[in-house]
Amino acid sequence: MKSQITPEFDQPAIRRMDTHVVHPWKSFDQPNPSRTIIGSGKGVYVYDAQGNRLLDGPSGMWCVNVGHGRPEIAEAISRQALELSYISPWSHPTAPAARLAERLAAVSPGDLDHVFFTTGGSTAVDSALRFCMFYNNVQGRPEKKHIISRQDAYHGSTHLAAAASGKSRDKNWLDTALDQVHFVSSPNPYRRPENMAEAAFCQKLVDELEAKILKIGPERVAAFIAEPVLASGGVIVPPEGYHAACQELCRRYDVITISDEVVTGFGRLGHWFASESEFGIVPDIITCAKGITSGYVPLGAVLISDRLVSRVGGDSARGAVFSNGFTYSGHPVACAAALANMDIIDGEGLLEHAREVGPYLQQQLRTLADLPIVGDIRGLGLMGCLECVVSKKTRQPLELDYEIGNRIDAHCQVLGLLVRPLINMCVMSPPIVISHGQIDQMIGILRQGIERTVEDLEREGVVCGS
Repeated sequence: MKSQITPEFDQPAIRRMDTHVVHPWKSFDQPNPSRTIIGSGKGVYVYDAQGNRLLDGPSGMWCVNVGHGRPEIAEAISRQALELSYISPWSHPTAPAARLAERLAAVSPGDLDHVFFTTGGSTAVDSALRFCMFYNNVQGRPEKKHIISRQDAYHGSTHLAAAASGKSRDKNWLDTALDQVHFVSSPNPYRRPENMAEAAFCQKLVDELEAKILKIGPERVAAFIAEPVLASGGVIVPPEGYHAACQELCRRYDVITISDEVVTGFGRLGHWFASESEFGIVPDIITCAKGITSGYVPLGAVLISDRLVSRVGGDSARGAVFSNGFTYSGHPVACAAALANMDIIDGEGLLEHAREVGPYLQQQLRTLADLPIVGDIRGLGLMGCLECVVSKKTRQPLELDYEIGNRIDAHCQVLGLLVRPLINMCVMSPPIVISHGQIDQMIGILRQGIERTVEDLEREGVVCGS
């Protein structure tokens, strides 16, 4: 199907100009590859420069929750830019930022009533970790600065957030190590020891976290940061009871819990936030971004509990200043976009819709289990992942050289679907407005794309499915 709204593109000119763009994850030993130029979007679809329609399986990058081309958000952005484009957040409050902060406090769990605005997810995580260090300095505990994260976690690309990320490939060529950051195992049930029950695996993980706290010293551990579902690590859903047990440990040892909801917030799992609604915990801090504006403009936020703020405020503040901020903290245009985005989610009942279609997506993804290279199918809500393996018996992943995810994505794109390829994994996180029929379309194309990839591998002499 062709788009009626895509303007004409001088593709050779755009590709020439694109050579000046340093894209994320850029390899400088080769020119920019022939990427598909995306010209427009509407609902769950985007359109390339030829007008070909592509279902946006990754929702941009986990973020276009209410879909593309929403005039309500575009008009809110325009109105606010004409009324007040910018003012220093150091000196003056603005109505959009104040309204958004109150609204976020109202939908957040527990007493997370204080909002610090940032420019995106990375800066939200950086700010949260810096707050933990500030908090302990004010408390007179300058040694309590160590951070515990997890293997396979992704928390951002700024230096402190990157240091807390546990994806090894993200660190191949960049220095991100900090002596203050420590890692425990990924809570991936698919990779648990053979013949170990999931409950036993969960207890093993919790025991490991406690051992790590005790090894570092509780008096030195400031925070434990965790995504409710590890997103870029491969949509890893921890075993049941994991988050609650980890939080109980952190409470026992006076360790701040940070729930990184940059991906899971704003409807991805059918709730404003997943921490309490899906996993039964009320963290001390929540970080969010992406779905807060549905990706229309950059914005991030840190939600901080009254309990923490009360201990660094009033007489307890000792004159201390949280000297962290950004030129664009609480940008009025971005906050206006977020308010319009939340209006859409509320007004169209999209949280309820996501809770209804999410299980259907998971059900349909599992129909692909018969494909010879599909080793694991996992997910929750509107997050799903297919992990591809040569052997389902040994669960060994395909060699990186095969770039299996990219191969599947290339086939799917020809068929009308964008996939988020991650080495040997295919990740799906469509806009939360997606319908049952559009899910069927997505799964049908994904099946064809994987089948074509299997045919490619077999022609190359790779034996699949043994």
